[in-house]
Amino acid sequence: MLHSLLRPVAVLSIALALAGCARNRSDKGGDTQYVARDVSTLYSAGRDRMDRRQYRLAAGLFDEVERQHPYSVWARRAQLMGAFSYYLAKDHTKSIDSARRFLAIHPGNKDAPYALYLIAINYYEQIEDVNRDQSISKQALDSLGELNRRYPDTRYAADARIKIDLVRDHLAGKEMEVGRFYQRRGQWLASISRFRMVIDEYQTTTHTPEALMRLTESYLALGIPEEARKSAAVLGANYPGTKWYQRAYDLVQRNPAPSAPAAAETPAPVTS
Repeated sequence: MLHSLLRPVAVLSIALALAGCARNRSDKGGDTQYVARDVSTLYSAGRDRMDRRQYRLAAGLFDEVERQHPYSVWARRAQLMGAFSYYLAKDHTKSIDSARRFLAIHPGNKDAPYALYLIAINYYEQIEDVNRDQSISKQALDSLGELNRRYPDTRYAADARIKIDLVRDHLAGKEMEVGRFYQRRGQWLASISRFRMVIDEYQTTTHTPEALMRLTESYLALGIPEEARKSAAVLGANYPGTKWYQRAYDLVQRNPAPSAPAAAETPAPVTS
């Protein structure tokens, strides 16, 4: 799973720093039924449950802080702690909702970058492998991109930029998977469309060399050797030492195009 890479370890320490109070109380009741309690007791009970890794109970208690004391400073802290607790409980929907509510109420708060980061991380950690629907991957990419645009100088944006590259590579992998599927079915125009998408939209990913080779294959199968030679030439110019260029070079040598323009000539592969 993609989310196993570069797990945001910093999230825990950052979120706990928001607490700002001593942990000298504990939750005696163990539930979140509505009982009027002072704000510090509720908040400390939530922290206590969090320390015990009872994340859902902790989130419920932080939600109670917000419900019972909506105009206190503690409510603002509790919103983020609740969002983080839901994240730890892997309840991504509630975590995202809590973080979004914080941003809606406190858009200019100093912790807004962290709230936006929580949203992005929740999407990021739901990314499925390339055989599944990639709508979550696109939501993760959008959220990470928004964080990077709005708060480029924060520690969260630095992590977001790394994850943006990983998500883009993942989305390119999905396009390659679909393109290869169309190739196996002999649907060459459809495969060309997918491989061109990788080259045009995800050209900095690791999938670009294979996409160019697959384009070469598809153009040759479609009977357009001139376009095949162009793809192979681009591949040779940018990735001359790869196995993908060796394969593309062999293909065009077996399928010569006598009238191909000089600009599309395919140089021999670089050998070590």
